[in-house]
Amino acid sequence: MKRKQLFTAGKSLGLVLFLSLILAFAKQGKDRGSRDTFAKIKPSKETMIAKQKDTATFAAGCFWCVESQFLQLEGVKKVVSGYTGGSVPDPTYKQVCTGTTGHAEACNIIYDASVISFDELLEAFFVAHDPTQLNRQGNDRGTQYRSAIFYRNGKQKEKAEYYIKKLNEERVYDQPIVTEVSPLTVFYRAEDYHQDYYNQNKSEPYCQYVIQPKLKKFKKVFKDKLKH
Repeated sequence: MKRKQLFTAGKSLGLVLFLSLILAFAKQGKDRGSRDTFAKIKPSKETMIAKQKDTATFAAGCFWCVESQFLQLEGVKKVVSGYTGGSVPDPTYKQVCTGTTGHAEACNIIYDASVISFDELLEAFFVAHDPTQLNRQGNDRGTQYRSAIFYRNGKQKEKAEYYIKKLNEERVYDQPIVTEVSPLTVFYRAEDYHQDYYNQNKSEPYCQYVIQPKLKKFKKVFKDKLKH
């Protein structure tokens, strides 16, 4: 596997972000990167006084994969799979799968900001999938599988854009990041059978051959930040 490192100290939003040893899962037909330690990021004053629970909304391919990965992290209280970013109200999974609704499969990640920061969730986001693949992740193809960060406020927007800028500048990936950064409008909760999908369907082929390998790598990368 090809390893690339990013060691950057940058100041953004009155906050010094220490991006250390970010080794990306850059993919071009196969995984080409990994990382050994979770980056140490100094929390902003705003983060330190934030309410106990906050929410990040990410799209990174199949939401079954994203949900299973983020649920592993200490401080993540709940992950809700759903649809956002499109124009069709109350979409169904069948509709979203056509790729014509404009919606992406996405996850609301509800977390304790005193335990894990939005910055750390961003780092996990960029490790959990390949942000250089346009409208696809692996064999899952279509705009519904696009890479996107749906921000809830100006702080989230600026941090997302900052990370993308620095990762591109340091050439962590072989190709430019194509992650969309857009304001969150309406998030539609997906059907019940999509919630906690991996834990409920571990014997399914997709879970065994797609989710499990991703989950194994994710847990290895974030071994110091996993729930006990």
